[in-house]
Amino acid sequence: MNVYEEYQKRLVTAEEAVKIVKDGDWVDYCQTCSFPEALDAALAARKDELKDVKIRNAIAMKPVQVVEQDPEHKAFTYNAWHCSGLDRHYVDKGLAYYMPMLFRFNGSYYTKGYAPVNVAMITVSPMGPHGYFSYGLTNCCMQEMLDAADHIILEVNENMPVVFGMEADHIHITDVDYVVENNVPLGTAPGAPAGEIDRAIANNIFPYLYDGITLQIGIGGMPNALGGLIAESDLKDLGMHTELMSDGYLKLYEAGKITNKKKPINTGKGVFSICNGSPELYDYLHMNVDIMSAPMAYVNNPATIKALDHFVSINGCIAMDLYGQVCSETAGTRHISGTGGQLDFVTGAGEAAHGQAFLAMPSTHTDKKGVVHSNILPKFTNGDVITTPRTQAMFMATEYGVVNIQGIPTWEKAERIISIAHPDFRDELIKAAEEQKIWRPSNKR
Repeated sequence: MNVYEEYQKRLVTAEEAVKIVKDGDWVDYCQTCSFPEALDAALAARKDELKDVKIRNAIAMKPVQVVEQDPEHKAFTYNAWHCSGLDRHYVDKGLAYYMPMLFRFNGSYYTKGYAPVNVAMITVSPMGPHGYFSYGLTNCCMQEMLDAADHIILEVNENMPVVFGMEADHIHITDVDYVVENNVPLGTAPGAPAGEIDRAIANNIFPYLYDGITLQIGIGGMPNALGGLIAESDLKDLGMHTELMSDGYLKLYEAGKITNKKKPINTGKGVFSICNGSPELYDYLHMNVDIMSAPMAYVNNPATIKALDHFVSINGCIAMDLYGQVCSETAGTRHISGTGGQLDFVTGAGEAAHGQAFLAMPSTHTDKKGVVHSNILPKFTNGDVITTPRTQAMFMATEYGVVNIQGIPTWEKAERIISIAHPDFRDELIKAAEEQKIWRPSNKR
């Protein structure tokens, strides 16, 4: 039997495919653009006949019907490895739960049996002539998850680009139980506009960049502002090595800034693990031999990052304290995003010979009542989750500057951190530092 006959033998409707799910199962959608929209809707339609079905996903970009159609969790419990804005909304409303993880270890949770998978449902590109489907925009821990699955259902979508990978980038028709077809547009993640503070922070970080560095940048207004500065600068021969590829990188490719020629490993290749952004970004990646996907276990491994030598990681955070601890995933006990790969890249950059890791945030935030609060705190006491410990935080950036807080005593950390706080809060932070016995009488005021 040829591969097309194998395909037809497995081709069913979404409603037929999801009948394989039974009470108590763990169902995995993987992450970002692998979200199987038709299968999710068909599974949600079974809410009155199923119970205790647990769903895993991450970074949802479209409404998740097993959540939307079952807000009381009568049939489904939705769990997210990492939160998008939509996932955060679900968590806020008590409709979802976060699963703590480090991205570099995500695949091992499956291989070690910590995360069982009864049914995997993922979106892939159309089948090629040899019977293979590309995972497209989502490599991450895909292969480990599928290897752990008892049953696999593919949702084939012609909008999913074919993306070449170093490994773990495809599956064969004979390895799946069912195939469904659904050519809806993929989920997108519009780039956040850069505000005045974003631009100020970007301007503070930009002088630390130089020709030939390999960049890992997050998403949001500040990275977009920094990307604009780089695109308009004289910098050249930059490299890309990132867990998440967004439109900020597309801008740098189109400006000719990224060539990957100076990378000591994966020379000439931009490397990413997951991608979300615009349709234009997805089109750019289709069949593009200059860029390859790779598993999180490789991309986020500090040993890999260390080998890149001149590596620069730039990510956002939410708050920090005077000891140099950094919170990037909660506001108090309210969940915002996730650990993700921040600590992976901070660790790897710290080990690279010329590595730099920047964690950036505005110096203040304004609450719903219009009250301004400092994002630099004397100490964390309200349940904030520490993402990056004080022993690893390197460069901290706000609109008031950039400071390196590695290799110095507590009083000097406090002094440097307060120097990038909003001026309106510096005196009270100094008072707190004195009370906490991390302020020298001779420190700057």
